[in-house]
Amino acid sequence: MRVKPLFLAMITCCSLQTAVAGEIRPDVAHKAILTLDSAQSLLRAAQETANAKGWPCAVVIVDDGGWPILGARMDGAPVVAGIELAQGKARTSALFKRPSGDLENAVNGGRPAALSAGLLMMKGAQPIIVDGQVVGAIGVSADTPAHDDEIALAAIATLAQRVTP
Repeated sequence: MRVKPLFLAMITCCSLQTAVAGEIRPDVAHKAILTLDSAQSLLRAAQETANAKGWPCAVVIVDDGGWPILGARMDGAPVVAGIELAQGKARTSALFKRPSGDLENAVNGGRPAALSAGLLMMKGAQPIIVDGQVVGAIGVSADTPAHDDEIALAAIATLAQRVTP
């Protein structure tokens, strides 16, 4: 009589192992992610651009949920709180899947309700898009919003070059 429950337990364990071992159900979606290696490359590219232009800055790279992966403040960055600004901009860009400047423009255009959302509606962050999916964002805080965007876009361009065969 004890054989039947033991047999059922063995079948259940074998079934679970098969499911865990790599069989993928067709109704399970997969998404691209931003790796630490890619975030490090983005940070280096942003810092190289900032150094070349003479615009020391803070840079933060976040995942698609707005959570920080990597951040740094360069020596001589003019805004001491720049790391917080860069992170807020990046989080906003990742969550809205658009440049943070678009949201700043919306607020300036008469949509003040967005201000109460706890997000940073300032130009200086760009979404990172891989295979049509937003996988994260890069936020920059240098000396001007135009420089912030220029640094972010230059960094993203280098990531696109790494991904393209």
